[in-house]
Amino acid sequence: MCGIVGYVGPRQASDVLLGGLARLEYRGYDSAGMAIVSDGNLEVGRRIGKLVNLREAVADTPMSGNVGIGHTRWATHGKPTVENAHPHVDCSGRIAVVHNGIIENYVELRAELAANGHILLSETDTETVAHLVESYFDGDLTEAVAKTIKRLEGAYALAIVHLDEPDTIVAARADSPLIIGMGDGENIVASDIPAVLEYTREILVLEDGDIATVTAGEVRVSDVSGAPRTPETLHVEWNLDAAEKGGYDDFMLKEIHEQPRAIRETLLGRMDADGTVQLSELQMSEAQLSLVDRVFIVACGTSYHAAIIAKHLVEQWARIPVEVDVSSEFRYRDPIVDDETLVVAITQSGETTDTLAAVREARRRGAKVFAITNVVGSRVTRESDGVIYTHAGPEIGVAATKTFTAQIAALNVLALKLAQAKGTLDQDRIEALWAEISTLPDIVEAILAEEHEIESCAREYTDVVSSLFLGRGVGVPVAMEGALKLKEISYIHAEAYPAGEMKHGPIALITPEVPVVVVATQGHTYEKVVSNIQEVRARGARVIAVATHGDDEIRAHAEHVLYIPRTSEDISAIPATIPMQLLSYHIAKMRGCNVDQPRNLAKSVTVE
Repeated sequence: MCGIVGYVGPRQASDVLLGGLARLEYRGYDSAGMAIVSDGNLEVGRRIGKLVNLREAVADTPMSGNVGIGHTRWATHGKPTVENAHPHVDCSGRIAVVHNGIIENYVELRAELAANGHILLSETDTETVAHLVESYFDGDLTEAVAKTIKRLEGAYALAIVHLDEPDTIVAARADSPLIIGMGDGENIVASDIPAVLEYTREILVLEDGDIATVTAGEVRVSDVSGAPRTPETLHVEWNLDAAEKGGYDDFMLKEIHEQPRAIRETLLGRMDADGTVQLSELQMSEAQLSLVDRVFIVACGTSYHAAIIAKHLVEQWARIPVEVDVSSEFRYRDPIVDDETLVVAITQSGETTDTLAAVREARRRGAKVFAITNVVGSRVTRESDGVIYTHAGPEIGVAATKTFTAQIAALNVLALKLAQAKGTLDQDRIEALWAEISTLPDIVEAILAEEHEIESCAREYTDVVSSLFLGRGVGVPVAMEGALKLKEISYIHAEAYPAGEMKHGPIALITPEVPVVVVATQGHTYEKVVSNIQEVRARGARVIAVATHGDDEIRAHAEHVLYIPRTSEDISAIPATIPMQLLSYHIAKMRGCNVDQPRNLAKSVTVE
């Protein structure tokens, strides 16, 4: 989950590293550091806290050189301290290493190194890598790294420099993303694409087991045995402007407002002129899809909430039973999966370790696996049978917004495709649903235009310490996502429940100090939701209702009503989500929280 940048070329490496790390700080901001190869010396600078602390240190004491590696850390092994910050060096101070991932056998490696006379100064797993490279180095850094990674168990993305090869960075990966931006007389190693976009949009994607030897004029890739490899390359369509704030105060607000475009582009071209739902990238015919008798969906965090929404859609439209699993639980519970099971893996980054593990387990059991992801060339795209891309563009804010609604849009298409293949909806119904789904970008734009009303509501809830979110049907995962957003960025405790479950325990928490946010849009359970609102109101709760335009009745039951345009119940999840996002955003801002970089969180979770 940490951010890695390495540079070799004619520029001052410190400038490139600081700029790249700034674009990766969403991946970790407990500490930051860099190592520069400079006139026969290895200069290392590290600071705890956000990147600005390192930037100020470099401004006071410049680090000059054309080759270097940098890192922003999300702490796993060891507290955020200078000693635990990356880069880590060997005993001689001639080797520096930055690392993303977890070395699972580091305790035994550390003991072995200490027994051989190495002095390790940090609590981290990463430092063992620097000392292993030192012990294996015999004039060839690439060979030493190859020997080192054969000893490592777990996940890693590594970038390593050595004073004996001052014009070279050696990089390696296993179960943790790493790419190389290929420039003109310069190359940049990074853990994510935004770090390189200022200089190039030509990207080389490393795969598990790859070792890359990177100089200013060349990138050589091999496997651990030294055999040459020809990795995948791609051209990035979006540019640096797409990864900048574009006049908004925060990336999160910018990305909330980018949702109409993200949804529109995700839906683009998904219905042919003859009414056929277009998902050719699944690489399954309608006859093959018609044989699917069960669907599993695996995901984590916000993507898990999108999965629950998909369960409603697939069961309602395609009449196929759907199970939804948190990815980290799927492979440990001996799931009943076979060759007639479709497994859908949802992961924004395409690199989420728990979801990748679930994908591998599903394929081992013979299932067909589809991925829904936002990142072209990510690991899940290479390990799945088919992939549906969401076209949300880069999402820098740690709390997912536009990627969530783009996932729901893609899942709407998948559910329609399954219904068409199974023959559970007639063609008129499919085309009517598609016509309504196609209006979602316009609906979201209309809700965003009323942001000032949501901001006004937020002012009255900045001092609460706990809250509850309620819904029924598709409103339950919407409530879950609303609660997650509030707790992620404002640090207010929030829980979500099916509204009918309140009387089975959670209602004991209700006081006037615990506001209740209710998804109360028009649908077949609307009257039940109103009854549940009355239950909490009778115990003194203040209620914020997300309701449908034209519903005047709800005003009698809620202190605040956040209206959304009328839609059918089936596609109401995206519109109902937008007020939740904005409410959480404005409460967090009024509380002085950093909405882009919430404490203890990171964007891409590449550890188990």
